[in-house]
Amino acid sequence: MSEQQDLPLPASGPSGTVAINAQCVLRADGEQRVVVVAGLPVHPYSAHDAVAEAYAMVFLVDGGFATQTEVARAFGCSERTVSRHQQRYADEGMTALATRSGWRPGRRRIPTKRRHLIARMKAEGLSNREVARRLGVTENAIRKQLGPQVQPPSQRTLPLGASSDGPEKSAAAPDATSAEASSPLPATSPTETEDPTCPDGRDGDELEPLAMSLDVDPTNRTLDRLLAAFGYLDDAVPVFGNADAVAGAGVLFAVPVLVASGLFRVAYQLYGEIGPAFYGLRTTLLTLLLMALWRIKRPEALKEHDPRMLGRVLGLDRAPEVKTIRRKLTRLAAYGRAERLGAELAQLRVQARGELMGFLYVDGHVRVYHGKRKLPKAHVARMRLALPATTDYWVHDQAGDPLFVVTAQANAALTRMLPQILPEVRRLVGPRRVTIVFDRGGWSPKLFLALLQDGFDILTYRKYKAGRVGEHRFVLRQATIAGRSVEYRLHDQAVRFLQGKLRLRQVTRLGDDGHQTQVITSRWDLDDIEVAYRMFERWRQENFFKYMRDEFLLDALADYQVEPDDPTRTVPNPERKKLDKEIRAARAEVAQLEQRYGAAAVDNPEKRRPTMRGFKIAHGTIGKELRAARDRLAERQAHRRGLPTRVEVRDVSEGAVLKLATERKHLTNLTKMVAYQAESDLLALLYPHYARADEEGRTLLHELFRAPADLQVSDSELHVTLGPLSSPHRTLAVQAICGALNETAAFFPGSSLRLRFDVHPPRELGLAFPGPRSKAAPAPAEPPPAP
Repeated sequence: MSEQQDLPLPASGPSGTVAINAQCVLRADGEQRVVVVAGLPVHPYSAHDAVAEAYAMVFLVDGGFATQTEVARAFGCSERTVSRHQQRYADEGMTALATRSGWRPGRRRIPTKRRHLIARMKAEGLSNREVARRLGVTENAIRKQLGPQVQPPSQRTLPLGASSDGPEKSAAAPDATSAEASSPLPATSPTETEDPTCPDGRDGDELEPLAMSLDVDPTNRTLDRLLAAFGYLDDAVPVFGNADAVAGAGVLFAVPVLVASGLFRVAYQLYGEIGPAFYGLRTTLLTLLLMALWRIKRPEALKEHDPRMLGRVLGLDRAPEVKTIRRKLTRLAAYGRAERLGAELAQLRVQARGELMGFLYVDGHVRVYHGKRKLPKAHVARMRLALPATTDYWVHDQAGDPLFVVTAQANAALTRMLPQILPEVRRLVGPRRVTIVFDRGGWSPKLFLALLQDGFDILTYRKYKAGRVGEHRFVLRQATIAGRSVEYRLHDQAVRFLQGKLRLRQVTRLGDDGHQTQVITSRWDLDDIEVAYRMFERWRQENFFKYMRDEFLLDALADYQVEPDDPTRTVPNPERKKLDKEIRAARAEVAQLEQRYGAAAVDNPEKRRPTMRGFKIAHGTIGKELRAARDRLAERQAHRRGLPTRVEVRDVSEGAVLKLATERKHLTNLTKMVAYQAESDLLALLYPHYARADEEGRTLLHELFRAPADLQVSDSELHVTLGPLSSPHRTLAVQAICGALNETAAFFPGSSLRLRFDVHPPRELGLAFPGPRSKAAPAPAEPPPAP
């Protein structure tokens, strides 16, 4: 152990300071560290002293100064690591905190479920290096653990609880399982008969490897739960059984488009296996997605549903419940990779729908906060109030579907967020021409000039008053754009800003009530009616936010955690705000006195007081009050000129500078966004077969997701047969899209079962659906003529 030295504390916070919570910080100076509690250094240590650092975590949590989550975030580890340090210290003291060499006991270096894939790869002649690359491990791991000992799956059987890593790990299992330890695993499983590449055709290193299951009864997963408890299972494989009228099984119609979104593949690449568990990464994500489609809007609402019924749709005996979902979200949030996950999903979306990236819509959504924390305020347009809130900025494609979302720091305005959002847009869409559409919140001619220099086109409403255009100058325009007929009365002209440096195009629309709406754009190549159409399509975003609030509870808090905010962030000076109020009151007082003084001058009898001197003497009281009021106004204006416009937030905040934690909220936003995209993709399939798809398409999908369905399972297929819906024409519409879904040949996530869909025919309604009349049948007699 290296020698520990005292660390001198500077008067102001250095750049190496990490805030643990409101009263605890971790400071660094070179290779020295010190834990400070309430301003007092309580535990200095060296950065190379792992034991002292582990004890610092134990000291903070056991002493009640911080929670496991706060300590894990500050020290850059997981909550499980902090909990493990606490347990070791409680059992064996300080010596138990030393770093243990070697692999963690009880944990295989290469899971058993991957060894079958390795055997197949080696049989195909792949090198150890290529096998290691596909599995994401080192070449030495392949050579040491398997190498020449790799055998084909048909020649290899392992007892339950045993592994090839050595006798120690098999002995670690409790005696209660010794009876089962003698029973061999199946020589092969459904997952082993597949090609080493993943079921949907991609390479095995891109998707989660297929799991194995020892249970054959879908309603009893005791063995798999036992494996997960011993650390031999990272995620339960879905096991389905034949069943009729499974409630909510209609949601399986959305699984092919959910798989096509790439969420499971990208999440596995970023998060890997999130620890031995029965409910792993794939099951957690699939549960969150199906919850969104079922309109189970938050984990707490799972209490109102039978977990066994939901589990039948997931291929489990029970669906994860409230505490499990919360723990999984917390564990995923500890990785801090939600932003990367969103970026990767957006990249896949651009690759699949590149033709819809010509116009991108950017708008902010304000999430109101009703808790006890002190947060920055934002103007909530739908409430016409300024309330504590968090602002998210969403980017949508020209079809109105979300692409990605960014959380603004301290409710930053759109003019400040656009320069931060557009580099990500350019990274996603490449060098193609992109027009950014936004509302008046982003109005800034200086910003427009910068965006044009960066290669972006703009389309927005004109802010502030502009000269009205004579109604005789408007021209009626009609066109069909994107399959929709539009008609506007428009006027087109050129306008200049920034003293003539910026030349843009203004298209003005005349409404039926005489109101004129000015649209500003840099696109000179478009027809004026298309400019107006693209601008007014921005209301798709407003409808999206309303739909997400109502159907997906977008504004719900994912947790109640807070994070330290940047204390050097500047905010408007509250002293100036206070002075502005006083100056307005002083001006009103001066105006009132001037009005009284002027009224007295008008009513002055000139015969009695013909001179101004006499008038001033007669009205000396009012004149004295007026001069005093003007002096007070001038004094306050001079005082305001001496105050800075903006100050650092730490200078005006009485307590800690905090903000709401964003990681878990971003994860839930992404799952809801993918669920909405899945709805949109299914809606696109419905359009040719459902006449009222624009008005009732999503309502039909809601009914579909909640509808019961029959499940039939074979060795390689899961056949989902939907029951008739509320009306025959809806049943026929869903039946028409089954062919397109079957052509995707999608596999249920985590299994080798290919999904196949069908719909029971609509029920016969007697006279409502008469059969064709026989040719031999006599025609009905005509009624006799009226007398």
